[in-house]
Amino acid sequence: MQQNHLFFDLDGTIINSQKGIFSSIRYALKKMNLTDLPDEKLLSFIGPPLITSFKKIGMTEEQAVQAVAYYREYYQASGMFEITPYMGIKETLDQLATKKKLYLATSKPEIFAKAILDFLKFTPYFTGIYGADMDNKRAEKTEVLAYAIASSGLKDKNDAVMIGDRENDILGAKENAVLPIGVLYGFGTIEELKDAGGEILVESPLKLLELFS
Repeated sequence: MQQNHLFFDLDGTIINSQKGIFSSIRYALKKMNLTDLPDEKLLSFIGPPLITSFKKIGMTEEQAVQAVAYYREYYQASGMFEITPYMGIKETLDQLATKKKLYLATSKPEIFAKAILDFLKFTPYFTGIYGADMDNKRAEKTEVLAYAIASSGLKDKNDAVMIGDRENDILGAKENAVLPIGVLYGFGTIEELKDAGGEILVESPLKLLELFS
């Protein structure tokens, strides 16, 4: 593939962040005296904006805002660092960064995304790091990607791709007229990605590297 501007999702694409996210959600639920959720349900939280996910389990807007605040208490203290980079992703980013411009476009708050990339020493691979704000005004992937595209100064959307593991990555790319690429090693299923309109799917970070070799 010839595109030169690659926008990456973070959770489920660069890092396996399940442990820290699950711990943070459970901390929030406990603080609100709510029943714990099974792992299968918690998986649905990875990818979409947190406030949306909390609403989907029955919270009001006010409760969801409070839940996000509690989540961030734990997440900022320790949860954000309970992560593991996917096998082969460092090598993939290392090689792609020598010939392409890489950007991060995540629904995670931008301040957390930057801290995580610094922690992993991945920051130098990226020309720009873009994420959600802390006020839930820019949270959906469509909004984040639009912000990332505008901030990057991208002139031709045909020269860009959005790489991610969930339907919101695929839909966000399509709504911004950017080619979506789905990864199958993250949290989304092949059915989810295909149903969202994903046609280009890769099974591993190194397969992603081959796609742009």
